[in-house]
Amino acid sequence: MISLPRPIAAGRDRVFSWRDRRLADPRHSERVAATLGIALGVCFFVCFLTGLLSHLIQHPPSWFTYTSRPAGLFRLTQGVHVATGIASVPLLFAKLWSVFPRLFQWPLFKDPLHLLERLSLLPLVGGSIFLLVTGVANIELWYPWVFFFPAGHYAVAWVTMGALVIHIAAKIRITRRALGRPERSVVEAPVHTAGRRRFLGLAATGSAALVAVTIGQTVSPLKRLGLLAPRHPDVGVQNFPVNKTAIEAGVTKSSKDPAFRLTVERGGKTLRAFTLDEVTALTPHEAELPIACVEGWSASKRWNGVALRHILIAAGVTDLDSIEVGVESLQRGGRYRKSIVNHTQLADHDTMLATHVDGEVLAPDHGFPLRLIAPARPGVLQTKWVTKLVVR
Repeated sequence: MISLPRPIAAGRDRVFSWRDRRLADPRHSERVAATLGIALGVCFFVCFLTGLLSHLIQHPPSWFTYTSRPAGLFRLTQGVHVATGIASVPLLFAKLWSVFPRLFQWPLFKDPLHLLERLSLLPLVGGSIFLLVTGVANIELWYPWVFFFPAGHYAVAWVTMGALVIHIAAKIRITRRALGRPERSVVEAPVHTAGRRRFLGLAATGSAALVAVTIGQTVSPLKRLGLLAPRHPDVGVQNFPVNKTAIEAGVTKSSKDPAFRLTVERGGKTLRAFTLDEVTALTPHEAELPIACVEGWSASKRWNGVALRHILIAAGVTDLDSIEVGVESLQRGGRYRKSIVNHTQLADHDTMLATHVDGEVLAPDHGFPLRLIAPARPGVLQTKWVTKLVVR
């Protein structure tokens, strides 16, 4: 009697035959996966730490007090955050491609530790793709979702990094073994080495190229290379970018109204209401400070205006070392129409309400008549169209 092969077994054999052929390719080796994993892990950890700092600055808890120096600190950390995020894109796809055949291994897990490692792949891979897709969309100011980007991005980052720590703990022995001296035959060594090097070189080149063609929005000497940079630091109204125009913010005639007043309040009472002329008559101040936005672009500009401390002193506020100041905008709505200047930033004389930039009166799109500008502060917190200071 002739026995026929069972269809399911034949299909399974084809799957494993495909997997075995793939695993024999040096580009799918454990050594390649380990190398890409280390590079991707470094990018992710640096990106996570700088993103955590950015979140704390924008949404500070009671225990966190952000500094004002060095003036370019946020410009540096956010530039690194965006650069490492962009660098991770080709590295992630190269890593996924290198380990793809291993997803079809059988049995699905060998022991509890292996099961934990397999389960961690769901939040790790899903979270990584979510972070990179939403991060790139945010750089482009494109929001095709309904959730608040910083909150969603922040929450998923913690889940992803937790899964990454579990994955590293489960894979550390394999990684050490893979990166140790491999056992190769004399015939296989040149072929495997060349295949690995070409693939890893392609991944590294793609990562470096993406960074190079976007980093010009942060690093001015490289701006000519910024072919894919969403914004250039010297392009826009008054030669630097605008993220939200006066029209988009609903600030049009009110910013040019002769009745404009800058009010200083404390405890629900108005201490003083300054006209624009009265503000500009106070001791003038000038400083060269960067404006750096969370999307990654930054530009150094020379600002003229009045130190925030001097305005408060003129309004009768004397306890400057123990207060913080709420800064409110003419903007009709939005999450960032208000911001807080803590006592450390208030103590810095370069924290000012600017009236001019690079010798020109502020354009409406850049916050005319008054704009907050302070060292080491995210652009989203450099409140435009300032109309009220609330002492707390």
